[in-house]
Amino acid sequence: MSASSDLRESPAAGYEERVAPRPVVRARRFARMPWLVVAAAVLVAAVMVLPVLVALGEASASGDEASRLLLRPRTAELLGNTMLLVVLTVPITVLLGCGAAWLVERTTLPGAGTWRTLLLAPLAIPAFVSSYAWTSVLPQVQGLAGAVFITALAYYPFVFLPAAALLRALDQGHLDAARSLGSSGPGAVLRVAMPQLRPAITGGALLVALHLLAEFGVLQMMRFPTFTTAILQQFAVGFSNAAGSLLAAVLVVLCVGLLALEVPLRGRARIARLGAGTRQRPVAYRLGAWTIPASAALATLVGLALLVPLALVGRWLVRAITSGAVSVGPLLAATGSTVGLAVLAGLAASVAALPAAWLLHRYPSRLSTALERVTYLASALPGVVIGLALVTLAVQWARPVYQTAALAVLAYTVLFMPRAMVAWRSGLAAAPPELVEASRSLGVSGLRTLVRVVLPLVLPSALTGFVLVFLATSTELTATLLLAPTGTETLATAFWSASDELDYVASAPYAAAMIALSAPLTILLRRQILDQR
Repeated sequence: MSASSDLRESPAAGYEERVAPRPVVRARRFARMPWLVVAAAVLVAAVMVLPVLVALGEASASGDEASRLLLRPRTAELLGNTMLLVVLTVPITVLLGCGAAWLVERTTLPGAGTWRTLLLAPLAIPAFVSSYAWTSVLPQVQGLAGAVFITALAYYPFVFLPAAALLRALDQGHLDAARSLGSSGPGAVLRVAMPQLRPAITGGALLVALHLLAEFGVLQMMRFPTFTTAILQQFAVGFSNAAGSLLAAVLVVLCVGLLALEVPLRGRARIARLGAGTRQRPVAYRLGAWTIPASAALATLVGLALLVPLALVGRWLVRAITSGAVSVGPLLAATGSTVGLAVLAGLAASVAALPAAWLLHRYPSRLSTALERVTYLASALPGVVIGLALVTLAVQWARPVYQTAALAVLAYTVLFMPRAMVAWRSGLAAAPPELVEASRSLGVSGLRTLVRVVLPLVLPSALTGFVLVFLATSTELTATLLLAPTGTETLATAFWSASDELDYVASAPYAAAMIALSAPLTILLRRQILDQR
């Protein structure tokens, strides 16, 4: 009998712990589903998938040309490059994120609080700003190696954040009980801790993979062609929407494959804890002689991901200030537009993601899984594809919203709702369903139970989702270029206009403003880790 199964009645754990498949009575999955929540989730899923259907419709319009375009050697090259980027970068981000989280949360590493902040700080630096900084000082950082290097440094916090939060929340009593039943130290970690970390690891890895499929700025600067860069070229200079849409269709297929792979990898281990006894705080593993090497490894990671971009942006910013190249008026206008759009997008994505996440948590079924999975499809497409699809829909069916902030916010919601979805999913997984059942048994309605019982428990995760969407929106480029209201310029578009002409001095103020805007939000993400008690 395994240690994890013995924990179910172990006195060392102090309460009943169930690691069985999800603690919901599946026989009532359809009968008891709240129809209002189902209707909201279906509506959101329909809106999320609509731009994808438009892009697929454009692809099907190519007719007989489709096979010729897809079977070209160039398409095979783009597919190989895209898959190589994902296959190489995702494992690196998982190793970096999980390794750093373990050192900070479960060892005697000095200065854990400082390391938490520094390891999350790369989220405040847009990936294309990092590539701009590295290429300005080291032009040979190009191709596949350069793309993997930059994206791994930029995206490992997506794994570090949920892994650190769950490692901090793990009960030491589980590991102690496993050890008392004969498991070794590493065996207890592998058999007890790792199954509970799988949702965090797979969720973070999925976000990284989806970002890589849709990444444009970094890959353009690295001169590494993928489907996304080729799609932009088709729309910009190829005058072929059909060819670009066909490439986008391939990205949708890749996204479906990633989503299908993530479901079994995620597992069904229970994370929520409820019962008698007090959770035992984690016991820090003594590093001893490994303290200096571990600190040096984290310092190297932070230096590459954070200090080098900051130093380079700071150097160009000083030159911009001393040369009088900083235009305060346009900079403030771009900052205001960026903040306004990002706040609206963060709120919209957080609200839109809740119905499907709630159904998946409380009523797991093929329907709830499908509704959740659909929301990820569009995020694998470049912003320009989603932008053009929404332009087509607005011009044909809703002309009043064309060239308005509402259409831009809708595009951001479609692109970045997976960030909010992963955050909601993580928070709901840690909320004991027995509290919901107890509330309903006392006659409290479903809506009041959600507001009074569930939301207070998952508020830190919900705030994390909002912040992640805010950060993504504030640095989004291609969809913003298409959908921003006339005369509106964001920090990302202003930066790209200058950096595309290799004017590092003119682009530095906008890069610095993006970093300054994002930096306080990383503190909120750090608080999300600390709130895991």
